[in-house]
Amino acid sequence: MSDAIVKSSRAPEPVGLYPHARRVGNLLFLSGVGPRERGTKAIPGVELKDNGEIVSYDFETQCHSVFQNVRYILEDAGSSWDKIVDVTVFLTNMKADFGAYNKLYAEYFADNQPCRTTVEISSLPTPIAIELKAIATID
Repeated sequence: MSDAIVKSSRAPEPVGLYPHARRVGNLLFLSGVGPRERGTKAIPGVELKDNGEIVSYDFETQCHSVFQNVRYILEDAGSSWDKIVDVTVFLTNMKADFGAYNKLYAEYFADNQPCRTTVEISSLPTPIAIELKAIATID
């Protein structure tokens, strides 16, 4: 059974000591993925005060960025979007953002329908509104 750490050259750098993903056998386990872009601390769709407090955020922009980052990690690991079998998403404001998330999720996963869990949490390690974990198969 192969066991390998995966580091993507296109996804944002992790904010702690963890890999983008880990391959175990024919499964690929992605760490939580947020909307940041590689090489910057700026967060697409988020406006911050100097003290780091959130002024406003565009949830849909964050969603698109998260999905793109997940795609980068999958592709850099040798897998693909259509091989995702399980998704766990963490939202910081279920009431305000679930409708938009559900709509975008249906667009991105129209052809592939993995298992899914959505959880509301009070905060994430950076000032973001969404983080996504996934499990995919890999050949």
